[in-house]
Amino acid sequence: MTNKVMLIIGAGPGVSLNAAKKFGKEGFQIALIARRKDALEQYTKDLSDSGIEAKGFTGDIASGDSLKNAIQEVINTYGSIDTLLYNAAAGKPGKPTELSAEDLLADFNISVAGALTAVKEVVPHMENGTILLTGGGLAIQPYADYASLAVGKAGIRNLAYSLNQELSAKDIYVGTLTIAGFVQEGTYFSAENIADAFYEMYVNRTDVEVVYQEN
Repeated sequence: MTNKVMLIIGAGPGVSLNAAKKFGKEGFQIALIARRKDALEQYTKDLSDSGIEAKGFTGDIASGDSLKNAIQEVINTYGSIDTLLYNAAAGKPGKPTELSAEDLLADFNISVAGALTAVKEVVPHMENGTILLTGGGLAIQPYADYASLAVGKAGIRNLAYSLNQELSAKDIYVGTLTIAGFVQEGTYFSAENIADAFYEMYVNRTDVEVVYQEN
């Protein structure tokens, strides 16, 4: 049995599930955190059908305590975590002046603060670990109609750089994949292709930021 464990926070049917399949096929056990138990049961079944060992843990990313409790359950189950993928983001549509401060803060809590909470929980249980954060092109080229999401992606990008500066001394690699396009099956930006890009980052452990875009 492998002792490599990947924790994916923000489990969903797209990038998260494909990353779980990619890393699972490379010998990882997969732990998934999401809010809905029924969705987690479906994801773990899909992975099991592919011969991948996976387990779901319910947790609300919007709640720091709920997220911490879910991560603690993962640690109690596996003992350690080799790789963390934080693939959660929120962004109420609207131009900057159409957003309330409360909306912006609520989105930022999921997009960025939740990532920091997760990192702080897993780092004590990592050795030569990897932390992967899902970024977006809006961090570099904001679009007014998605102002809140853009702020979140700018935040996760900055967090990745500062975390890497801090944690590299502990032999923990932190990287963000800046996805400069919309995830869509059958295109360069398919979830499967993006999962492959995350795995390359895990193997290479060099660039803090990889901008995923068509040439």
